[in-house]
Amino acid sequence: MNTKRHAICDSKGRPITFFVSAGQVSDYIGARALLSSLPNVDWLLGDRGYDADWFREALQDKGIRACIPGRTQRNSPIKYDKRRYKRRNRPSRDTATQCTAGQRYEIMFGRLKDWRRVATRYDRCPKVFLSAIALAAIVIYWL
Repeated sequence: MNTKRHAICDSKGRPITFFVSAGQVSDYIGARALLSSLPNVDWLLGDRGYDADWFREALQDKGIRACIPGRTQRNSPIKYDKRRYKRRNRPSRDTATQCTAGQRYEIMFGRLKDWRRVATRYDRCPKVFLSAIALAAIVIYWL
């Protein structure tokens, strides 16, 4: 049993929205599910799993710049801010340039994994697992 967690967090690394998908499903499903709940931000940082032309166009329509490296199968390379992507798991001191999945995205998932129930996925049912993530997220949000 395998699942993927997709999330949106604020500039302080606090979780805002979650979506759980099956482990064998592409990251595009999570991106499509969370696209409508994206807040008004300047940048979105994502890993190679979120590299899709339709996703980049949807972000551009919302006025969000994507910092997503291209997949290795792409014929033409995609330009992205390599420096910003490399520093995605470091806290940013400049509040004007913080972003959605921003520099705090990796830190947020690290905080969630401090909860043993979430890190080891004790729950077999995806709904119960999402509930455990939500409880941990509520505590993280207020800490």
